[in-house]
Amino acid sequence: MTDNASAQPTSDARGKAVYAKRGNSHYDVLSALMAVVVVISGIGAAKGVTIGFVITDAAFFLFPLAYILGDIITELYGPRAARRAILTSFALNVFAVVCYAVIIWLPGFDDDYGVAKQGALELAIGPVWQIVLASLCGFLAGQSLNSFIVSRMKRRTGEPGIVARLLMSSGTGELVDTIIFCTIAAPVLGITTFGQWLNYTAFGFLYKVIVQYAAIPVTAYVIARLKKAEPSYQEALTRIA
Repeated sequence: MTDNASAQPTSDARGKAVYAKRGNSHYDVLSALMAVVVVISGIGAAKGVTIGFVITDAAFFLFPLAYILGDIITELYGPRAARRAILTSFALNVFAVVCYAVIIWLPGFDDDYGVAKQGALELAIGPVWQIVLASLCGFLAGQSLNSFIVSRMKRRTGEPGIVARLLMSSGTGELVDTIIFCTIAAPVLGITTFGQWLNYTAFGFLYKVIVQYAAIPVTAYVIARLKKAEPSYQEALTRIA
């Protein structure tokens, strides 16, 4: 499944079946987590939220995790594997939107409860496709830039400098992502004035960056542990030593 996974075939002694060896890669788990975060964020972001004077959406607490996972995947497996995870996440998000449309379209019960539930579903998941479009445009641009910066800086410095890579990539990627996403998503949430848009965008950017920067020690620790646990990564380090 990954660029680093072993593809040496193995056979089942009870028959003639042949299987590819997956190896010890954690890429499948990390990419699955990213996909789940992206899909749930698409649902949550359809709800506008006000906390005091702050305007945001209900996915604000979750989305920074997608960038943290992107940093980990890029650092361990490279930009090609990161692009695969990003595109897979959004392919699944588009699939989820199609499923929501089918769920709404299917005829429900015609009693009062069924009619009320149909209306609630239309209000709750009907606008999700617009949020997914905003998220698609923002996240693809921001996460691609994020991955590009991590991989380019690593190419220059090698293993040292991981904190600098995370700082630079997170701030730049989140800025581009937030501006694009908030601009497209704002009308869906009922944000109509420039002041509201500025509030929504500024809080979104600051919150995401603060969370990611605060998580850098944990992110760096997780990356270090995963590097040690990946035999193929250790073999690559040995070859360039």
